[in-house]
Amino acid sequence: MFLRKLLLVVSVSVLVFAGCKKEEKNVQPLPAGYHAVKVLEHMNASNYTYLRVEENDKEYWMAVPQLPVENDEIVYYSKSMEMKNFHSETLKKDFPSILFVQDISKTIASPNGQSPMGENPHVKGITLQKEEISIQPAANGKTVAQILGQRETLDGKSVIVKGKVTKYNEGILDRNWIHIQDGTNANGEFDLLVTSKDVAQVGNIITAKGKVVLNKDFGAGYSYKILIEDAKITTEK
Repeated sequence: MFLRKLLLVVSVSVLVFAGCKKEEKNVQPLPAGYHAVKVLEHMNASNYTYLRVEENDKEYWMAVPQLPVENDEIVYYSKSMEMKNFHSETLKKDFPSILFVQDISKTIASPNGQSPMGENPHVKGITLQKEEISIQPAANGKTVAQILGQRETLDGKSVIVKGKVTKYNEGILDRNWIHIQDGTNANGEFDLLVTSKDVAQVGNIITAKGKVVLNKDFGAGYSYKILIEDAKITTEK
C-alpha cells in the first residue's frame, strides 16, 4: 500500500514537472526593449484605443492607434512616450499618467520591422481635419501656408504666426504642444505645431512668435518635419 502511494505521488510530480517544462518551452523570449502586457480594459475613442494593461503585476494606461482587442489578450510594444496629467476630450477622462505607444502589435514584430497598426497620427503631430476658417495674418507675420511652404529658407529663423488652436496637450517634455490652423494650406498641409511654456485652449485665436525648427526628433518615434519652438503666445480676448 505504501509503495503504491509513493509511486502515485512520484508519477503526479513527474507529470506536473513535465507540464511546467512544456509550458516554459512555449514562452517566447522578448527581444531587448520589448514589453508584453495583458489587456485588462479597453475603450475606443476617435483615432485611439485606450488600454488599461498589466505588466509584472503593475497596472497602467496606454493610448494606441485604434486596435481591435479583447480583454485578457496579450499585446506587445517597444516605443512609448509618457504623458502626465493628460485629459482626453473624447472620453472626458483625466489620466494622471498614460503612455502613448507607437508600435503596438499582437505579435512581437512584423515581418518588415514596421508597426503593423500603421502610422500613429499623434506621432506625426497632424490635425487630421481641416477647419473652414479664415484668419488674417498678424502684423509682420506669416500665414501657416507661407511657413510650411518656405520652411527651408525659414529654418532657424524667428517668425510670427496667427491661428486657431485645434489641438492642445499640456506639460509634455516640459512644454505645451499647440496645433494651429488659419485656413491656408501649402500642398495639402494646413496644420502647424507650436511648442511653448505659455498655455492656450482649443478654440483660442493666438499669435505665436518663435523659431522655425525642421526635422525635430524627440525620440520614441516622435518626430516632426517642422514646428515653431519656444514660442511666446498672445491670446485674443
